[in-house]
Amino acid sequence: MTDWVNGRVHEVIRWNDRLCSIKVKADLAPYVAGQFGKLSLIIDGERVGRAYSFVNPPQAEYHEFYLIKIPEGRLSPHLFNLQPGDELQISHEASGFMTLAEVPEGRDLWMMATGTAIGPFLAILAEQQVFQRFQNIVLVHGVREREDLTYQSLIQSFKTQWLQRFRYIPIVSREECPDILQGRIPALLDNGLLEASAGLVISPTCTQTMLCGNPAMVKDTLHALERKGLKKNLRREPGHITMENYW
Repeated sequence: MTDWVNGRVHEVIRWNDRLCSIKVKADLAPYVAGQFGKLSLIIDGERVGRAYSFVNPPQAEYHEFYLIKIPEGRLSPHLFNLQPGDELQISHEASGFMTLAEVPEGRDLWMMATGTAIGPFLAILAEQQVFQRFQNIVLVHGVREREDLTYQSLIQSFKTQWLQRFRYIPIVSREECPDILQGRIPALLDNGLLEASAGLVISPTCTQTMLCGNPAMVKDTLHALERKGLKKNLRREPGHITMENYW
């Protein structure tokens, strides 16, 4: 059974009519950057809950969640309409293994996400321990349209602080954007455009990857990386690909 605690909305950032971020004040158990909690509301007398990754590092004074509104969804439209001061419930304990501790050593770390699945990577980057472990970090974010490329100020702060050690590669799949890569992450791995954009070669000798997104993206990207010689990372057999479905 989930142990729920009350939280109060501190701020709501509406990026567009489908995407928003919610900052919440709540007394939670300690958690690790990259993990997720559960948000819930009582709707028509029934608790409706869903898992959302923390976007913030653990030391932040608030808990931030990034979500997409599913028009027919039972929870997300209600979360999308919350205002500062409103209450909701959060699981006291966090879960998940999309954390830096699960990733073996390497020179380069590629973080590949689609949509709101960029959330756990932003938390890991903001905590900054990742820059102590890896020489080069590449954040790849695939979205449908340019307006879905959110958190640009935060990402720019990483670029400013870490200069050439941090690379950000946005990808748009359903809109013509001359200055942005077009297509899907697996195809851009196969044709070499991702590596060319980063100026880095993906190789089992120097590369670690973290994948977070919808199951189709994770599966197809896994296969694309396997074609480059990388292997799935398992606790009993360390590899190069750490992944989590985010749906």
